Amino acid sequence: MQAVERLHYCQASFLEDVAVVEKFGEKTVWSGVVSVFEIMGHHQANKCYAWSSPIEGSTKRRYFAVLHVPPVDSPEKAVRAAIVRDHKAGGLK
Repeated sequence: MQAVERLHYCQASFLEDVAVVEKFGEKTVWSGVVSVFEIMGHHQANKCYAWSSPIEGSTKRRYFAVLHVPPVDSPEKAVRAAIVRDHKAGGLK
């Protein structure tokens, strides 16, 4: 919840956790739990999807908070959008 509020400058309220498995062909690209939050005070969205993933080679985690803004309308699409963004930025190999 703190990551959502800090990244998007709004108030967040937990709604639910959703298990997500994102595959590319037969390979699992990401698997985990995405938390869904209702957000108040944001001018673009009323929901946000948040999760964290370990940073390879580190004990730290990377936090994601993706707004419910078309075409992102589900936890699965939020994860997919983050993967595509990372891939385009060269973050995935």
